[in-house]
Amino acid sequence: QVQLVESGGGLVQDGGSLRLSCAASGRTFSTYAMGWFRQAPGQDREFVAFINWSGINTIYADSVKGRFTVSRDNAKNTVYLQMNSLKPEDTAVYYCAAKIGAWAPAYSKYDYWGQGTQVTVSS
Repeated sequence: QVQLVESGGGLVQDGGSLRLSCAASGRTFSTYAMGWFRQAPGQDREFVAFINWSGINTIYADSVKGRFTVSRDNAKNTVYLQMNSLKPEDTAVYYCAAKIGAWAPAYSKYDYWGQGTQVTVSS
């Protein structure tokens, strides 16, 4: 069982930066791969970034590649999403999620979810 709590969201201007954190409970955090997803009003939840259990392998959606960086600190049971050059179209609720095993873009493949944190980018 893993419990996830996101933080770090807020309001930022076009071109600004934010760093999201996802704190996990449980001693088995390091065995889980982690994903970041986002959901804008009226839209499906979409994949943003993935990091494997060790932090060596990362995958990004094309829409954020080169602007967002996912990382993790297993000693702190925390995964991060550094978001730079933010755009209004990045506005959404951002969720972290945990799964065992390899990358999967489908949110249905993830077993545990946080409550989400709102990111709003003003133009």
